[in-house]
Amino acid sequence: MSAADEILDIVDEHDRVVGQSPRGEAYARGLRHRCVFVQARDAEGRIFVHRRTPAKLVFPSLYDMFVGGVVGAGEAYDTAALREAEEELGVCGLPDPRFLFKFRYDDGAGRSWWSAVYEVRCELPVRPQVEEVDWHAFLPEDEVERHLADWAWVPDGLAAYERLRAFRAAG
Repeated sequence: MSAADEILDIVDEHDRVVGQSPRGEAYARGLRHRCVFVQARDAEGRIFVHRRTPAKLVFPSLYDMFVGGVVGAGEAYDTAALREAEEELGVCGLPDPRFLFKFRYDDGAGRSWWSAVYEVRCELPVRPQVEEVDWHAFLPEDEVERHLADWAWVPDGLAAYERLRAFRAAG
C-alpha cells in the first residue's frame, strides 16, 4: 500500500473522529487529521535534525527537527509516536516517547491537523529510512537555533518547535 492509500481518521476542531479517508485524499481536500511530532535527542542532548526526501507527499526536501507523521485510523497518538520515531530513526527498542502537549496546526491556507508533541532519548545508532531522510545529524540546540533563519524548515515542525520552546520556558 502506498502512503497516499493509508487510511486516516478525520477529526473535527475538538479532535473528535468524524470519518475516515485515504491519506492522499485527506491532503488533497484539506481534511483535518492527526499527526505526531517527536523530538529525538541523543545522550548528549543534541537534537536529531534531518532533511526530508524530495519524494515526500508533504513538505518535500525541507528540514525538520522532529520525526513523526500521521496517526493511522484507530491508532492512539502514543502508539503512533513510538512507531513513527522508530521507523524514521531506523531503530528498535526506543523508550516510549513522553507526551508534552497537543495543538491544532493551521497553515492559513485551509489545511489543519491536530499535532501531539513528544520527546524521546535515542541512545541507539540511527539508520534513518532512505525513503524518508536525505540527510541527518544530531545538532546542539544552539546550532538548530542559528539555522532557523537560513534553512527551509517544514512549517508545521517549525510551529511545533516554537510552541515547544514556549512550553519549556513556562516550565
